Amino acid sequence: MGADVALLTDRRYVAADAPDGDWYLGNILHEDRLLRAELGRLGLSSARVEWGRPDQDWSAFRCAAFRTTWDYFDRLADFSAWLDRVQRQTRLCNPPATVLWNMDKHYLADLEARGVRVVRTRFVERGSFPGLRDLLDETGWDEAVIKPCVSGAARHTYRVGRAAAAALDAVVRPLAAAESLLLQPFERSVLEDGEDSLMVFRGRYSHAVRKTAKPGDFRVQDDHGGTVRPHQPTPAQIDLAERAIAACDPAPAYGRVDMIRDYEGEFAVMELELIEPELWLRLHPPAAAALAAAIAASI
Repeated sequence: MGADVALLTDRRYVAADAPDGDWYLGNILHEDRLLRAELGRLGLSSARVEWGRPDQDWSAFRCAAFRTTWDYFDRLADFSAWLDRVQRQTRLCNPPATVLWNMDKHYLADLEARGVRVVRTRFVERGSFPGLRDLLDETGWDEAVIKPCVSGAARHTYRVGRAAAAALDAVVRPLAAAESLLLQPFERSVLEDGEDSLMVFRGRYSHAVRKTAKPGDFRVQDDHGGTVRPHQPTPAQIDLAERAIAACDPAPAYGRVDMIRDYEGEFAVMELELIEPELWLRLHPPAAAALAAAIAASI
């Protein structure tokens, strides 16, 4: 198998067709069809490829674009070894150094140091977990969210208040012994306004969505019952998203900037998604052409 562009997915999503009722795979395939059509208009062939396929000759592609490699954080050692190997065989649209940097949410500290406003974050390094109550006392936060520094899809993401801190310690402590975590204040705006995601291609804003959690939950991902709809961001949000992407070195061809209003009412970056961002092309089909152009420009 070979083509100009490899659209990278994971082993769960390699099927060419979605079974009836599988809306999740259906969305993935629909968006990849939109992108492949636009790549074709630029004269570029493409193929959907499982990143972990052991017999794949990556030199058969002119470049590889991360799309739905949504198992990388569960197979981190395999993914890191693959990333080291594949960059010697083909070009990655988002540079390998940027991908490695974005894998670990310590990048939030780098963004802040580069003048980008981020959500307040307290890092808890592996093996140094003092207990959730102590962390809340130290930070002065009555309620917070704790999660791994290497994660995705809300893996091991917990909302904790002072009353439940001791009980949740039993869950978090073994996790903290194995990997670094981060603690962030629970911002009420997530419940009131949701979380906004702005897509940026070649350094320029493309489109945005607003994600809101289902009643009784705080996780905005549709995997957890959240709702996603098109959103018109403010100029301040667009400026923040473009500055966040510009702060990456080397610059990615495409990415997603997740943001909320923080405790001071200012927009702040929650996460920067450069490895395998869901881009919601289905909610803004013209963006497929902009993404195809960004991929083409990286070849």
